[in-house]
Amino acid sequence: MGRLLALALARAGHTVQVFEAGGPEAEGAAARVAAAMLAPLAESAITESSVVQMGQHGLRRWPELIAQLDAPVFFQQNGTLILWHRQDAAEATRFGHQLTATRQQLPSLPAPQAVDATAIAQLEPSVGTRFAQGLYLPGEGQLDNRQLLAALLLQLQKHQVVMHWHTPRAPQDCQADWVFDCRGLGARDHWPGLRAVRGEVLRLHAPGVELRRPVRLVHPRYPLYIAPKEDHVFVVGATEIESDDMSPMSVRSSLELLSAAYSVHPGFGEARILESSTQCRPTLPNNLPAIRQLGARVLQINGLYRHGFLIAPAMLDATLEFMENGHSVLAQQWGLAIETV
Repeated sequence: MGRLLALALARAGHTVQVFEAGGPEAEGAAARVAAAMLAPLAESAITESSVVQMGQHGLRRWPELIAQLDAPVFFQQNGTLILWHRQDAAEATRFGHQLTATRQQLPSLPAPQAVDATAIAQLEPSVGTRFAQGLYLPGEGQLDNRQLLAALLLQLQKHQVVMHWHTPRAPQDCQADWVFDCRGLGARDHWPGLRAVRGEVLRLHAPGVELRRPVRLVHPRYPLYIAPKEDHVFVVGATEIESDDMSPMSVRSSLELLSAAYSVHPGFGEARILESSTQCRPTLPNNLPAIRQLGARVLQINGLYRHGFLIAPAMLDATLEFMENGHSVLAQQWGLAIETV
C-alpha cells in the first residue's frame, strides 16, 4: 500500500519521502508473504460485499498499474478453480450457496460455473479426473507479489523518491505537507482495535506440476489455496489464526498444507520446499479496511486483512480522491469507512 501510494504521489509531481521500518526486500511485511490472489467472488464466502466491490475495481485497475512499471510483473487472469473431495460435498454446497447469494447482490460478478470431471480435466489437464465436480470462477486473477514490490521500488528510485530504510516513524514524528501512515501492524499503538491475524504459507518448486490458474480446495477446517507462479513455483496456504505469533510454522500446519496439496496433485510429492513463511495480517475489529484522518493532512490507511492485493488499488484511488477533494465518492460507493479522529 505504501509503495503504491508513494509512486502515485511522485507521478503526480509531489516530492515524496518514504520511511520504512524494514528494508528494500520488504522483510517483515505481510505483502511479501501473501499469495496475491485477486479473487473477489471466491473471497465473498468470507467477507462483505464492500470488499468484493473493491476487489472488482482492483481487478480492472491492476493491469493499468502494472503497465506503468518498467520491470515485468507476472499477472494472470485465468479464473479460479474450486475443488473438493467427495466427503466435503456438504461444505462445498454451503460455499456454492454463499457465492450465489453474493452474485444476487452484485450481478456484475461473473457467474460461477459448475464443472464435472471432464470439464475439470479440460481446465487443468494435469489434475485429470481426480475430482468429480467443482466450480470455475471466470475472470479472477493473481499476480506475483514479490515481483511487484521490486518493480515498485525500481520505479520509486527512477522518480527520485528518497527511501529511508530501517527507519520507523509515527505520523507525529513527520514534518510534511501530507503524511500517509501505511504501517499495517506498526500502527497498533495509534489505532485502537487493530489486531494481528497469523497466516502460514509454503513456497514449493514443483517441476512435475502444471496448473494454469489458482486452485482452491474446499475443506471444513483448512480451505487450501494453491497459487501457481512462474517457473513452477507454487504458493500454498490456508491457515488463519487469531494470534500475533510470528514464530516458524508448526509441524501440524506443514503436514496439513502439504497433504492437502498432494491430494490435489500427486506431483507435489516430489516438490522441493523453497520456503516456509509466517506473517500477521493487520486487521480491524470488523475485518474491513478503513481510512482515518488524524489531522488536516494526515491519513492512515489500514485493515486490509487478507485482501491486501485484492483491494489495494481501490484503497489507493479512494485515498487520492479524498486527498484531492476532501471526500471520496468511491469510498461512499463501496461503503469504505473514512473516519475523522
